[in-house]
Amino acid sequence: MTLTPADADKILADHFAPWVLGLGLTVEETGERHAVLRLPWSEALARDGGGLCGQALMAAADTATVIAVCAARGGYGPMTTVQQSTSFQRPVVGADVLIRVRVTKLGKRMAFADTTLTPEGAAEPAATASTVHALLG
Repeated sequence: MTLTPADADKILADHFAPWVLGLGLTVEETGERHAVLRLPWSEALARDGGGLCGQALMAAADTATVIAVCAARGGYGPMTTVQQSTSFQRPVVGADVLIRVRVTKLGKRMAFADTTLTPEGAAEPAATASTVHALLG
């Protein structure tokens, strides 16, 4: 089964905590082993100094990885984060963030993914992440 962006938005609505939904993520694109989500700019997610807080970026990357893994599997299945490593390279101020996830390995029990978080219109990412999820079902 091919997972459409509408299917992925439904997965977000049905399976994520209210505080995650409060990030306002939307699914822009899904493919065989990837997904692109949008994190809209929000003053509520900014820290002192006006930059988007790292916690919001990490939560968005983790959530986008779930969607990419669902796309790779052809639908939703329960999973949990085992590891996430995030490197922040520059602040995000006043711009939506495009979160591009590529599933690099999909096994029976584990999924591995690489993510770039790039402010809309920017040439360079603001952050990158490497994530591992355990597949529970």
